[in-house]
Amino acid sequence: MSDRLTRNQLEDEIEDALGALSVEEKVLLLTGRDFWTTWPLERIGLRSLVVSDGPSGVRGGAWDERSPSLNLPSATALSSSWDRDIARRYGAAAAVEARRKGVDVVLGPTINLHRSPLGGRHFESFSEDPVLTADLAAAYVAGMQDNGVGATPKHYVANDSETDRFTVDVQVSDRALRELYLLAFEKAVTESRAWLVMSSYNSINGTTATESELLRSPLKSEWGFDGVVVSDWTAVRSLESAAADQDLVMPGPLGPWGDALVAAVRDGRIPESTVDEKVRRLLRLAQRVGALGAQGPAPLVHVEDGKAFAREAAIEGTVLLENRGELPWRADALGSVAVIGDGAAFARTQGGGSATVLPEHTVSPLQGLRDALPATDIRYAVGAVTRDGLAGIPRERLRNPATGGVGARVRFIGADDAELFAEDRLATEFVWFGGDAPIAESHRIEVSFGYLPERTETLELGFAAVGHGRLWLDGALVIDEVVAPEGTDLGAAFLAPPARVARVAVTAGVPVDVRFDYAAPVEGALAGAAAFTIGAQPIVADAATLIAEAVEAARTSDVALVVVGTNAKVESEGFDRSSLELPGHQDELVRAVAAVNPRTVVLVNAGAPVLLPWRNDVAAVLLGWFGGQEFGAAVADILLGIAEPGGRLPTTWPAAQADVPVLDTTPVDGVLRYDEGIHIGYRAWLRRDAEPAYWIGHGLGYTAIEQTGIAAPEDVAAGEAFAIEVHVRNVGARAGKHVVQVYAERRESAVDRPVRWLVGFQAVRLAAGESASVRVEVPTRLLAYWDEGWVYEPGEFTLRVGTTAAELPLSATISLEGAR
Repeated sequence: MSDRLTRNQLEDEIEDALGALSVEEKVLLLTGRDFWTTWPLERIGLRSLVVSDGPSGVRGGAWDERSPSLNLPSATALSSSWDRDIARRYGAAAAVEARRKGVDVVLGPTINLHRSPLGGRHFESFSEDPVLTADLAAAYVAGMQDNGVGATPKHYVANDSETDRFTVDVQVSDRALRELYLLAFEKAVTESRAWLVMSSYNSINGTTATESELLRSPLKSEWGFDGVVVSDWTAVRSLESAAADQDLVMPGPLGPWGDALVAAVRDGRIPESTVDEKVRRLLRLAQRVGALGAQGPAPLVHVEDGKAFAREAAIEGTVLLENRGELPWRADALGSVAVIGDGAAFARTQGGGSATVLPEHTVSPLQGLRDALPATDIRYAVGAVTRDGLAGIPRERLRNPATGGVGARVRFIGADDAELFAEDRLATEFVWFGGDAPIAESHRIEVSFGYLPERTETLELGFAAVGHGRLWLDGALVIDEVVAPEGTDLGAAFLAPPARVARVAVTAGVPVDVRFDYAAPVEGALAGAAAFTIGAQPIVADAATLIAEAVEAARTSDVALVVVGTNAKVESEGFDRSSLELPGHQDELVRAVAAVNPRTVVLVNAGAPVLLPWRNDVAAVLLGWFGGQEFGAAVADILLGIAEPGGRLPTTWPAAQADVPVLDTTPVDGVLRYDEGIHIGYRAWLRRDAEPAYWIGHGLGYTAIEQTGIAAPEDVAAGEAFAIEVHVRNVGARAGKHVVQVYAERRESAVDRPVRWLVGFQAVRLAAGESASVRVEVPTRLLAYWDEGWVYEPGEFTLRVGTTAAELPLSATISLEGAR
């Protein structure tokens, strides 16, 4: 556009702004103003930048149900698409949401690797493979930044598990760093030109990430990163990081730089030029998002209907693991459907922790089927309770005593018992992490509401919080307790605190007056924040009774859908998993239902691998991951054949936990050793005798697509890319999706290599009877190994082509010339 500034004009604007600043002003800009914003300086035309948690949606500056957000499927669902275009559109949709909420920077995507299936944040990352991760992450970043919003690939680097994540020292070889963990980040920087990168909490080989030389090389020097290195929240702990390549400290206004950095510049310990370079990067980011000067934000390039895309992305990420001729169902042939499982009615649409957003609505699998089959008898049974922890009181059950309408009244009380602030809320799950509420000034927070029970029952009603909580029901004090955190992880204590409950009998339609008084701990990095939930948790009924009820529903129905999965105590930020088994009695439930109805389909509602010991005993298994707010609608589309299950596994799933080749996430004496080197995921499985349940790349469709031929060059030049052509044909009766996967092998090598490794992939969609030639680009860099530089070993490589890391019917041999 003619009114956009040229590159030289943009650089001149930055230099003019930088030259107008004092040392104190420069240093001020390098620490956040609060949890989610940076400092403005009006005299140089700089407004505040707003950052927000992602990556599967955009929460905005306040964690508030009154400002709902689009809830996209989890990263594992996105990566299951194996589709760069879906990833680009995902980033674009998140950017549209960010622009709607006034957000300049989204803290995502999370692209750490699935080193161990026990990793607690597995759902938030893409894959065990660095090439699949890198390509999809680069597409996500491009889609977001095309729409004028900064993307932040995180957490740089080797932050692949949660145990002791603030202090753990990851010991990893340079070769594994380069070929796996850094490779996952590289393309988002070198090709999509990410505007930010987030440094992680952990140390790498003895140096904390915020002070690591890895911020200089390869990130800024070799890769040419010209953006901002922002810290994970509270990850910067010393002035030494200011001398390194860390650029921005979050959150603010406190932090280790400030006056100490000004003094270090004044006395020459840290050159002012070092500070200037950091400020220059921040001003460049401000320009890019329209926060500096008169240029303003760029126009939207890709506009998505968020709700429609959430449904499409869930479909594209759903993996059909097993299908013994059962799916798709014919809607006109279904007289009755048994829908079973706690997750069928209360599905998890997203993982826990800082990735959480507050959607306007969610569609459960039960609701999705009811909407899709209005004339069919849908019979629901809980079967097994999987929820663990308090759930907030449903909005329609709340009465605000101040307004008489729906909701709750929240008052912030000072030390003199005077009201400092009040707000009317529509939920009883609260997080104040930024926003207008005066948390730091409040002596206590008081919440009051009327609860109108829907049923006559006995509940466990209470609160989940760290700090002093008191709960009154109908004027009687029922809980008065100071709750200590469980474990040492700051994020887990804040977002997944312990619960305290009282058993209460309630009567349908008879209101209960609820008042909760909370005093938060005042020390620590989150002293200006608060989080707690007031709610109820299910009283677990006799397991045998629940299963018997489910069995009866399944026995008398045409088909049965059983929804199994994890819960917030199993998968969330702040802790790793201890087991891959499904919690509770879910395995027993599936076996019992399958025994009475041979047309049992199981839907897995989990963000990471779980064990499926009954997978060969049911008619079909669908993996829906955490499928976003339209999850249930997407599931119904797939079950009824309206849409094709588009997913292929981005990570290998084990049959038994004991078989997993790389499992450990627990540091010893503060150190976590990546002794497996370059052999993680399917690479490690290929070196073992044990077979997994499902290899990376596995996923079935509703048609039959064959790979019929391959064409590849005989000779390729080191340092360049080459292309192979794979011929595919849809021999089935309906349209479908296919993912061509290309793996390389080196029979004899001067160095240790994987048995095979992914070097390229491409998704293709074919109509019934259609043939196509699929072009897959392969950079020869992916054939090199790292030894103080990229080494190209001359000789023959075998390219194997197929549908998983183990099912590879086609092959071709290429010859690579050597170079260093």
